Amino acid sequence: MNWDMNWRIDRLLYKREKTWGEKTLLFPLTLASLAYGWAIRLRTLSYDLGLRRRKSLPCPVISVGNITVGGTGKTPLVMTLAKGLLERGIPLAILSRGYKGKASSEPVVSDGKKMLLSLKESGDEPFLMAQRLPEVPILVGKDRSRNGQIALERFAVRGILLDDGFQYLRLHRDLDILLVDSSFGFGDQHLLPRGVLREPLSHLRRAHLLLLTKVEDAEACRPLEKRLREIHPSSSIFHSHYEPVGLIGPRGEWEEIHALQGKRVMALSGIADPAYFSALLKKMGAEVIREIIYPDHHRYTTQDLTSFEKNVGGIDWIVATEKDMVKLKELHLDPFPVRALRIELRIWEREEFFQRVVEVFAQKGGRPIERTR
Repeated sequence: MNWDMNWRIDRLLYKREKTWGEKTLLFPLTLASLAYGWAIRLRTLSYDLGLRRRKSLPCPVISVGNITVGGTGKTPLVMTLAKGLLERGIPLAILSRGYKGKASSEPVVSDGKKMLLSLKESGDEPFLMAQRLPEVPILVGKDRSRNGQIALERFAVRGILLDDGFQYLRLHRDLDILLVDSSFGFGDQHLLPRGVLREPLSHLRRAHLLLLTKVEDAEACRPLEKRLREIHPSSSIFHSHYEPVGLIGPRGEWEEIHALQGKRVMALSGIADPAYFSALLKKMGAEVIREIIYPDHHRYTTQDLTSFEKNVGGIDWIVATEKDMVKLKELHLDPFPVRALRIELRIWEREEFFQRVVEVFAQKGGRPIERTR
């Protein structure tokens, strides 16, 4: 099955309402979803009963994750948290799985001073975070318990941030922040592979804070909030949206966001929600003439440049996501007018949200253990 067919099936899974034909097409996956659901429940129960042991670190651990597949804004929130806590005098290290990164014996992408791993070794999202957060140590690898210990030994940090950590039950968390995409919620509430849920909705109760993303109208979120409170009555629900703040060229050239107004653009993305990216460009006044869409975490090649060349006629700019730009810069982009859209996550109840996060440090403390020489 080629990636285009995979992408079309992914889009189908995200739909809240499906036709009878679509339901029939997906029916063979129902039994697989039942088996997957029981496996997830048994895994979670084994940790709850102590049959599998959770490891702990001598500092606060904050997890940012979701319960659905695809992008809900985990990486933008991790960057927002890291910057906000650093401003409050609380330095942290970020631990990431490093999706599609090549295995390396050295897990440190950035030591908070310089880059130590390449894009290929670290994966696109950790590499982007290292560029955007030059003062924050970032580590990648499957064993985040071990990497957390390495971060405490090498760097003067007071806590740990887990990127995409809701399902990483091996490590004790002091705060679990769960993101929910307000634009599609939980699809039609089926588990993988029939739907988009990584876990049963009842597992939302593990979360301490719920953050709705892509919120444009608070009233439109009320049905979703009602559903969340039915599942998790004691939850604290916060709201956020993405705000485009500027455009970046291949060599780091910066342009203000108003430069998009009236531009004829080709939207280029390899992310989980390309439609939302195009909608942001239109909202900023761009005229989206065409779109080129790749699978999430797509690794660009010279063959893709040939496709760009065929589609670039009649446009002013190719506008990509910033995550895509870190990979595109490895190619010869000089013939193409490429820009990346920089976005930032804005939390509506920012002060209250950060107060809840900072309370974790007040309760547990969080001091670096003695650093190795």
